[in-house]
Amino acid sequence: MRATFVLKIDLRKFRVNHLKDLKYRLKMMDDIIKLSGRLRENGIPASIRSTENACKAFDLLKDDELLREALASVYLKDERQREKFNEIFDSVFKKNPKTSEEDDTDSKTSLTTKTLKTRSSAKIQKPQKVKVEKIDFNSVKYVPPLEENKDRFNESEMLQQDIMNLNRFEPELLDLCQKLGRKIANKRVRRQKQSKNMKPDIRRTIRKNLKYGGTLIELARSRPKIKKSNHFFLTDVSGSCDWISNWFFCMVYAAQNSFYNAKTFDFDNKTLETTSALDEPNLADAFIKARDLRQKNLMLHGTSNMYTAFKSFIKQANLNNKSLVLILTDCRDWAGPKSSGNPRSAEVIEYMADRSKRVLVLNPEPRDKWNVVDSCVSHYEDAGAGVFEVRNLRQLADFIAKI
Repeated sequence: MRATFVLKIDLRKFRVNHLKDLKYRLKMMDDIIKLSGRLRENGIPASIRSTENACKAFDLLKDDELLREALASVYLKDERQREKFNEIFDSVFKKNPKTSEEDDTDSKTSLTTKTLKTRSSAKIQKPQKVKVEKIDFNSVKYVPPLEENKDRFNESEMLQQDIMNLNRFEPELLDLCQKLGRKIANKRVRRQKQSKNMKPDIRRTIRKNLKYGGTLIELARSRPKIKKSNHFFLTDVSGSCDWISNWFFCMVYAAQNSFYNAKTFDFDNKTLETTSALDEPNLADAFIKARDLRQKNLMLHGTSNMYTAFKSFIKQANLNNKSLVLILTDCRDWAGPKSSGNPRSAEVIEYMADRSKRVLVLNPEPRDKWNVVDSCVSHYEDAGAGVFEVRNLRQLADFIAKI
């Protein structure tokens, strides 16, 4: 009788401990999910995989400082976000003290364990305890996992920064432009594959099944739309748009395989074709070749004359109804001729719009500076070109991906 009584108490103890462990794990998962959500709200990426790894780290580590460092190594990829991460970590984990109910349950379980020890000491032999050596964490030399990345730039901030202020060369910026170019290529290829999928054509299906009395027996599919547009990328390399042209060239180079028959041109007061630079095996060689071509043709920090530049472009490019012309410029025709106050470059834009499928102008200036002083935005719009504001790298990449 005593053995069965002790067994029932052991089962009750097991259930209590199991429920406590289950509650702890659920609370732990809830805290980790809350931490991931707050990180995403504050601009720190937190994927499903990083959340899963954080749960594993939380289950292994009990010390708050070690847990903070472990979760920082899981979530953070930029040391500049560390201060914000510490604030979010403290807001989630420092405000979870034990409630009085949890203290009561702990005291009750401790009493039950004491009674179990006294009653089972006479009949049941205690299991041998395994000796576990305690680790002295003070003696362990700890190196922060993100110490080597202190000087890394913030990618999210660079994507939102004004493109006119990106006037210095950094390897990280080139890598970021390549990354954006690959995203552009992936989006375009995915869209092209979806357009090739022959979807059901309801109209043709109904007409085809009239011979069966309207019963849908045979399914007719739509034919894939074949779109092979010739893409022409014109980049303003005058003094006001010199740095912007560099980032634009990097994106076009990384995404060139997704464009059909893509050609690149640089212009200031004349036009220079730089398509041969796209054939280089890597971005650095392509960029160096493009700069060499500009230097040989005296197109470094030149003055813009869009009338003569666009005239020479028309002679070099064979425009037709499948041509898509994409121009990156601030629309400031400094040295271009004017006729009765209107820039003559708008006449060439009108000719290009008539001959080609579409002419798109990407303007890196804010809208409040359009049509001010020598800005020709309204004249180009009247000529049939679409002018769009592109203020940062994210907007530039999104726009190229949509064409």
